[in-house]
Amino acid sequence: MHYKNIVFDIDGTLLDTEYAVLHSMQDTLANLWGKEYPIEELKFALGITGVDALQQLGIEDIPQTIDLWNETMVKYADTVTLFPGIKELLESLSELGCSIGIVTSRIRSEFEKEFYRLGILPYFQTVVCADDTEKHKPDAAPLLKYMELSGADRQATLYVGDSQYDGQCAENAGIDFALAVWGSHSRTVKAKYYLEEPDNLLSVV
Repeated sequence: MHYKNIVFDIDGTLLDTEYAVLHSMQDTLANLWGKEYPIEELKFALGITGVDALQQLGIEDIPQTIDLWNETMVKYADTVTLFPGIKELLESLSELGCSIGIVTSRIRSEFEKEFYRLGILPYFQTVVCADDTEKHKPDAAPLLKYMELSGADRQATLYVGDSQYDGQCAENAGIDFALAVWGSHSRTVKAKYYLEEPDNLLSVV
């Protein structure tokens, strides 16, 4: 086995959250600040922390905006689903004896709520959330924190994500990166592997 440690991003990789994230963000900016943004103009926010996204938009009261954004996101919870094939992939990786982890820009409370609901929390041994490190993707810090917590070997670790921020995080940490094409809808992100469907990962491992 080439990779013993498989680490996943969440949004756009394990979970199809694009609709919920962007529409709740759109609603929040309109309701709180009277700013009307087309969905296309908010897509830059996918793959980075909510704080970073709001800073780029020049929002002043970020804590209040994040709170409302999280509340609004709940209204879209029924639009958040596992990508087809993800549960089967996690089952197969477990059977192969892989250590499965998470490195995400979500805060821990958001992560746990979603994963309890979808029933996949038991598959993951090590989880690094945005509130576990001072620096976030594309900085190497979240993946380095994962290595520290899991004791994983860099050469035996693969990070799977859907955005350029995920790819840069892996590159900065010296870890191989696989692009989840099923979630990114792009092949322009630099990666060692391009995975069209979740089960493509099994041929890489």
